[in-house]
Amino acid sequence: MERMTFFEKELSRINRVIYKNQGQIDAIVAVRDYIDCKYETKLNLNLLSKIHFISKYHLLRLFKRYYGITPRQYLIDKRIEKSKENLGNGMSVTETCFAVGFESLGSFSVLFKTKTGKTPAQFRREQLSRSN
Repeated sequence: MERMTFFEKELSRINRVIYKNQGQIDAIVAVRDYIDCKYETKLNLNLLSKIHFISKYHLLRLFKRYYGITPRQYLIDKRIEKSKENLGNGMSVTETCFAVGFESLGSFSVLFKTKTGKTPAQFRREQLSRSN
């Protein structure tokens, strides 16, 4: 019978502590990856929880624990990030709004201004003037 050294025991203990929630981590990473790939579709907590077989309340708690924001906040940030790219590439504000998954031009404009400090039209003008 081989005996474990103190170092090996300690590594084993640390490994159990760090990776004891690996299933949860994998599920939350999968949810984030799903949002990254499907940000332009209609996503909500019910859909995300059903796809990944996890209670929506548990999903909300875990996502916030690991990423510091809710899945909804992450989705909005992702959409704003993609809308900046689209606007910078010359896409109109209306086209951008619907291309990234917002259903209302008004809510898109308000969220965009809240996140960036500029309206989508102002942002687009600035980006286009820089590229000329």
